[in-house]
Amino acid sequence: GALSMWGDRMWHFAISVFLIELYGRNLLLTAVFGLVLAGSVLLLGALIGDWVDRNPRNKVAHASLFIQNTSVTVCSIVLMLVFSYKEQIELIWDGWFTVVCYTVVIILADVANLASTALTIAIQRDWIVVITGYNRGHLAGMNATMRRIDQVTNILAPLAVGQVMTLASNVVGCGFILAWNLFSLIVEFFFLSRVYRIVPALSVKPPTVEGDQEYLARTERRGLQGQGNDELSDPLATSNCNTDMHLKEITNLPLCFQRFRWLLSTCMDGWRAYYRQPVFLAGLGLAFLYTTVLGFDCITTGYAYTQGISGSLLSLLMGVSAITGLMGTVMFTRLRKSVGLVNTGIISSCLHLGCLLLCVCSVFAPGSPIDLSLLINQPLLPDRSSIHWTNNTVLFDNVPSGTAPDSYISIILLFLGVITARIGLWCFDLTVTQLLQETICESERGVVNGVQSSMNYLMDLLHFIMVISAPQPQHFGILVIISVIFITTGHSMYFLYAHRAKRKHRLET
Repeated sequence: GALSMWGDRMWHFAISVFLIELYGRNLLLTAVFGLVLAGSVLLLGALIGDWVDRNPRNKVAHASLFIQNTSVTVCSIVLMLVFSYKEQIELIWDGWFTVVCYTVVIILADVANLASTALTIAIQRDWIVVITGYNRGHLAGMNATMRRIDQVTNILAPLAVGQVMTLASNVVGCGFILAWNLFSLIVEFFFLSRVYRIVPALSVKPPTVEGDQEYLARTERRGLQGQGNDELSDPLATSNCNTDMHLKEITNLPLCFQRFRWLLSTCMDGWRAYYRQPVFLAGLGLAFLYTTVLGFDCITTGYAYTQGISGSLLSLLMGVSAITGLMGTVMFTRLRKSVGLVNTGIISSCLHLGCLLLCVCSVFAPGSPIDLSLLINQPLLPDRSSIHWTNNTVLFDNVPSGTAPDSYISIILLFLGVITARIGLWCFDLTVTQLLQETICESERGVVNGVQSSMNYLMDLLHFIMVISAPQPQHFGILVIISVIFITTGHSMYFLYAHRAKRKHRLET
């Protein structure tokens, strides 16, 4: 897990910088890359999860790991060639070969991200549940440990690759990532195989829905169009996917359309399975927390920079936020033992919302640059020079950086709220994660978590739209208020889930 997370964090940081450098320090390529990533997971999340459910655990993990690391390795080689021979490449096909190279880089990076999503679902949502023997206490400890590793690598991995790129060059940075991925591929493959052998339960999976795949294979071999409807195997009836009806509807179509309809029906079944889950409201509430500017992404740091906060101080604040995130993981394990999992979510939700009230107060505190008149006069499409796209957000531009405000009270309240809120945020995230692990049946664990990933990316896309609509620092206060509204809505969904779960428990006892 640590090797995988380190590689992911390092790659996501580096590819954003590489794309900026490739396009002449213009952030268009990074914007396209971010939208491609979000859109692909949004569309394919259910299919990825369904693939995880249908195949043996070791094959899923090994295939995902191989595809991810191989894609990053090939992409690094392409980037090294482009950086080394950029001038010569620009002369080929009147510059169109450069566009081909950019397209190949983005496609390979997107494939790597999809494989990473599959590996995350397989390991962090399925394997650790089986490894801990379905023991809730051990599962909570494992989830907390994985999150702590993620928090640490989130700071150290970009720092490591950033130093290599700064002290050497982008080509050396690509070579460093290439070497890391080859090394990591071998070590992770060995560790995963070792764990799979040590835990015999990992080799046992519940009956999966194989009838539809077998039918399509028979149709392709024999060219049948009206036969085989009665040959579908029984697991279709016992599972909750209901794919037999879809298969009967598509038998009169050409094979290519049959496969498309089958993929479409698989996606729809995945979303239906997600909606049917008892923890649907809790998962949806977690997704709503992704529509926010109140995090340590480029939005908040860019805004802080326009308010006179130095880069070194921002780095220090990011370090403090990582510490509070680790505190949230510790609080999760202790609260779960003392008050139970559902009540842990309620307490962490209240803590999260309470801390974010400081952010709301910062909007109206002395030193806040909020100006509603600018929002009223904002054009429908902001001037391109007023914003900077990145892979997951937008940066402010054409604003004097380092300008000291009249008062620092507003920015202090903002960061005090963001940093302290991470305790409740990560505690809540771990709560919902474990609820999903404990509640979802094993045969649907992959597809439901795949749809959860799609929901998270969907709400993150709303974060794109929200910032593009109000890109100036004077609008940031409005974004803060909208973010708090989304977060409050998400926690309200969890409160409703908790109320229903407690009522059901009382009726059963």
